[in-house]
Amino acid sequence: VEGNRGIFDGRDDSGTHSTAQLAKLIQAPVVLVVNAAKSTRTSAAIVKGCVDFDPDLKISGAILNRVAGERHLRVSSDSIRKYTGLPVLGAIPKLGADAALIPGRHLGLITPSEYRDSAGLQPRLREIAERFLDIDGIIEVARSAGSVSCTPAGSRSAPSERVRIGYFKDSVFTFYYPENLEALEARGAKLVPVSSLSDQRLPEVDGLYVGGGFPETHAEQLVRNRSMMQAVKEKALEGLPIYAECGGLIYLARSLRCGDVVYPMAGLFPVDLEMHRKPVGHGYTSVRVDSPNPFYAVGTSLRGHEFHYSGLVEGSRGEESCMSVTSGVGLGGERDGLVRSNTLACYTHVHADGVESWAPAMVSRAADHATRHRNTRTESNGTNGWFGSEAI
Repeated sequence: VEGNRGIFDGRDDSGTHSTAQLAKLIQAPVVLVVNAAKSTRTSAAIVKGCVDFDPDLKISGAILNRVAGERHLRVSSDSIRKYTGLPVLGAIPKLGADAALIPGRHLGLITPSEYRDSAGLQPRLREIAERFLDIDGIIEVARSAGSVSCTPAGSRSAPSERVRIGYFKDSVFTFYYPENLEALEARGAKLVPVSSLSDQRLPEVDGLYVGGGFPETHAEQLVRNRSMMQAVKEKALEGLPIYAECGGLIYLARSLRCGDVVYPMAGLFPVDLEMHRKPVGHGYTSVRVDSPNPFYAVGTSLRGHEFHYSGLVEGSRGEESCMSVTSGVGLGGERDGLVRSNTLACYTHVHADGVESWAPAMVSRAADHATRHRNTRTESNGTNGWFGSEAI
């Protein structure tokens, strides 16, 4: 389990939502990764401070990062062992050219689908790990973890409906919790991958899920595939259930400004967005559904996460919104969740295990749409009802 930020960093002075709290919740031992650059015994002080800061947290070892040489490694490692009694389970040197193995950008690291040398990355990372980490020692620490009881997502309920739900899957839209996709499948949905870049139109689907991603870095490519944007807008106006998060909200907006360039988006919602140099919203969110929408009952409280550099252009308002934000930013003005027809778009990402009503609602709306679509086709063929049967 990869930690987030420093071990004790959370949203308040009690460390709520910190990696330490998660580790205690799932009874996982902790291996600290310490930036040892330009320090020796101070690294031991940092490790000891972490050990003493929360005695209930099981810290089982440390890995030193950015080690300068043999003397640096020896003094730092000996100090940690002497003053904390913990093993040093690896030491990564300053990697020079390899330091940029995985380039970063405004929302973090380059995603796998955009990484040019993906075939060569894994062997190189494995080589570094095998050379500089005590793999056996780390595995031994992992074996000391407590047992965790959980129910597989697929066994929670029998599939309710067999529907086809499309989802954007390409180098633009990559941010999906795997559990969300699994939850849709567990409810009976067949997932249909769709490319926002190369597919010209939507396949036959009963619903659409557009997750987070990087529309801002692919804006020119998205605009060139105008036919897909138009198809999504048309289907949305016809009543296709669409759930869009963050990058999906950007895609469905009227426009996106990146610097001096304004890119026309799908235009389902009459809002204009712009990119900022710093995050507009970043962290956990709490929202309350206060207006009718396709997926959540009024009064529902949701907890989620947001991370976006985009926000509403000054003067642009998210008038048709259905969520009041009690913690976080969302669209701004303590609002989130744009609604039009059977489409809901919000900056808040939800997790299917934390919002258990999400997947059933998504599948149910898709099933309703499929039924209406079948009935419409039947009526148009003159085969519905008494008159239709007599005519045949």
